[in-house]
Amino acid sequence: MDIVRLIFAILLPPVGVFLQVGLGMHFWLNIILTLFGYIPGIIHAVWIIARR
Repeated sequence: MDIVRLIFAILLPPVGVFLQVGLGMHFWLNIILTLFGYIPGIIHAVWIIARR
């Protein structure tokens, strides 16, 4: 399942974070980071998925 989350984290970072933590603070933070720049959103999503 982590492989699927990582693929989503690269293609659509908020979806990858949502699959990992749900609609929590990290999800909304990832949406903000993705809006500011795609790369920060990817980095945050991969970090959240790898951390758990």
